Amino acid sequence: MTAQIIDGEAIAASIRAEVAERVAALRQHGIVPGLAAVLIGDNPASVSYVSAKAKDCDQAGIFAETFHLPADTSQEDALALIARLNADARFHAILPQLPLPPQIDERTAIDAIAPEKDADGLHPVNLGRLLRGETGGALPCTPNGVMELLRHTGNDPAGKHVVVVGRSTLVGRPLAVLLSNKAPGANATVTICHTGTPDIARFTREADIIVTAAGHVNTLTAEMVRPGVVVIDVGTNRIDDATRKRGWRLVGDADFAALSAKASWITPVPGGVGPMTRAMLLVNTVRAAEAVATA
Repeated sequence: MTAQIIDGEAIAASIRAEVAERVAALRQHGIVPGLAAVLIGDNPASVSYVSAKAKDCDQAGIFAETFHLPADTSQEDALALIARLNADARFHAILPQLPLPPQIDERTAIDAIAPEKDADGLHPVNLGRLLRGETGGALPCTPNGVMELLRHTGNDPAGKHVVVVGRSTLVGRPLAVLLSNKAPGANATVTICHTGTPDIARFTREADIIVTAAGHVNTLTAEMVRPGVVVIDVGTNRIDDATRKRGWRLVGDADFAALSAKASWITPVPGGVGPMTRAMLLVNTVRAAEAVATA
């Protein structure tokens, strides 16, 4: 068996095209969806991510502005900026680029964003709505991107056993809720494994679909799965590679080469979940603008 590669770039492009149509409809009514990105410091990965997100917004017709603050910005000043953006009608969504510098508490910064302007779907109000089964508002971008990958490839999780490896608030927990919702494209039986699970392979060998979001190379190997499994790899890990000009390359949590010979579908890293996360950010932004238009 050779797995079919899930092309996250292509699926994300189709979602951006759908967003562009929704943006065009809003513009006809004088509403320009706006996204404010808050970038604190000069972390190369964060700078690159924000730049990519701005490019995505431009392609979709979304107005985007990055507010770049020094790395030593105080929490008080960061919260003051978020308060100003909450009150700025030009912006329908606010994205604090994570990770934030150590002097700024990420949870406090996220909590300070107006729930209706939560670009990442991580505000406690929005997470609480998700737990109640409400999916009409902002949803966490990476989990929602995973759901879209399954939908676009025809891998309906309904009635399937899905194992999620990782329990973060960013991915694992909200994804488990989305998958288990009583709704079309969900209705899965979900097991969450994590660092406290004594034998993760015991569960992954029984899974129809596995989502890895542990942040460790080779968290999932071919010996841990059964033939025909669907593998969605959220992990992004940097490893040394002397053959690359920059001296490193990105890999996921899954042993891609070995699993490709055993799985039915698998996401590459990069090019799988990453583009979908950015696409879902656009979806949250245009959805917030549409809510303002119909208020």
